[in-house]
Amino acid sequence: MKRWGVFELILEGPSDGNPFTDIRLCAIFKKERHVAEAEGFYDGNGKYRIRFMPEEEGVWSYATSSNCSDLDRISGEFTCTNPEAGNHGPIRVKNAVHFQYADGTRFTPFGTTSYVWHLQSDELQAQTLLTLQNSPFNKIRMCVFPKNDGFNYAEPSAYPFEGSSEQGFDYSRLRPDYFAHLEKRVKDLADLGIQADLILFHPYDEGRWGFDEMSSDEDDRYLRYVIARLGAYHNVWWSLANEYDLMKCKSLEDWKRLFRIVQEYDYGGHLRSIHNCQTWYDFGVPWVTHASIKHTDVRIASECTKHYGKPVIIDECGYEGNLDTMWGSSTPEELVCRIWEGNCRGGYVTHGETYLNAEQVLWWSHGGELHGRSVRRIEFMRGILEDAPAHMTYSSDRLDAATLEVRGEFYLQYFGPHRFAFREFALPDGKYEVDLIDTWNMTITPLSGIYEGRFRIDLPAKLYYALRIRKMTDSSNK
Repeated sequence: MKRWGVFELILEGPSDGNPFTDIRLCAIFKKERHVAEAEGFYDGNGKYRIRFMPEEEGVWSYATSSNCSDLDRISGEFTCTNPEAGNHGPIRVKNAVHFQYADGTRFTPFGTTSYVWHLQSDELQAQTLLTLQNSPFNKIRMCVFPKNDGFNYAEPSAYPFEGSSEQGFDYSRLRPDYFAHLEKRVKDLADLGIQADLILFHPYDEGRWGFDEMSSDEDDRYLRYVIARLGAYHNVWWSLANEYDLMKCKSLEDWKRLFRIVQEYDYGGHLRSIHNCQTWYDFGVPWVTHASIKHTDVRIASECTKHYGKPVIIDECGYEGNLDTMWGSSTPEELVCRIWEGNCRGGYVTHGETYLNAEQVLWWSHGGELHGRSVRRIEFMRGILEDAPAHMTYSSDRLDAATLEVRGEFYLQYFGPHRFAFREFALPDGKYEVDLIDTWNMTITPLSGIYEGRFRIDLPAKLYYALRIRKMTDSSNK
């Protein structure tokens, strides 16, 4: 068994009655002082599975517990060895406001959104994966449930519960095949090195299926099933809801209860958040690991990071597209500007695209191909940020321009929509080299000369420029 892989115990048990409500199953996993409990789940046809993601190398033992004698007191052990190449483990919070992989490898989220791409035709899903493979994105926001809203009116090919739109659904009986397909797509994303930010609830139902109006018991059972099934995958994030404040059937106490369930049953401690429409959630509470915010003014990233003391992701700042809406008609220049601005203010900003074509296939919801002009520029920005020192901090000393820095070593300053003709700096002792970055035309121009102490840099007085200032090493001085 590989570290951060998926250990799976497959057991045979009863299929009569309702296994989803009648059978309780879990296993305790132990290695020296490490103890974890993983719930099992029913996978149809009399099969029960327990999954576990080991985070420590060595010998692990396990023992099951169940109210069914066929599934109870089954024990064994396995040896956990080095992880597979490329598997750095789940994402963790680093230094309060940043992210990194569990093994310490750097991670900077460059996310996109495609809500129900996994519920489209096989051909369209394959195209989405190919597009992601050739994109700069390492995180994707996606729903567990199907959507019923603008451009999403077709019936899905499968449902998460037994039943139909015409006859209604039995929320006590989940459809293993539906979740097996979702699981397959999560694995496909893992193979591409992409985090699956899974949206567990959303308001885009409007009485069509009733998935947004289930009872507390039904919500809890569904949530525990998803955690048991997908919580062993290292690339999973949990988003309790998209635009949670539009779900009028749920109170703040309901969301608190659901967060508590995730904390209790997700032994792997995957990242947890919730997304707003107009009313912000209190991201400062201890059961939220990072802020997931909808807001067009990405300049809030620096203040929110300071206020919450957590990583801040502006997961919806507007979409590059041609829809007849404010949220779906941002220009590519505007979206690229927002992503640069938010990142240079110490946060992270998610991409989205809503170009409407004759087939009404929009990346934002259906996946497929990307048509916008922002993607390659995000790729350019990613290269610059990944070449920079890890975990730079936002500098409030330069309030008129968004700046990341490692004081006395490295500075990245973004001017956005401002046409600065020059900038003046007073930097700590040392000699510095300066690059002028055209973030739209994707060029990096080294400026001649060596800069030290107080100095002035003349600029072209054009939009969407940035400066990169790096302390020179002894070799570069030569």
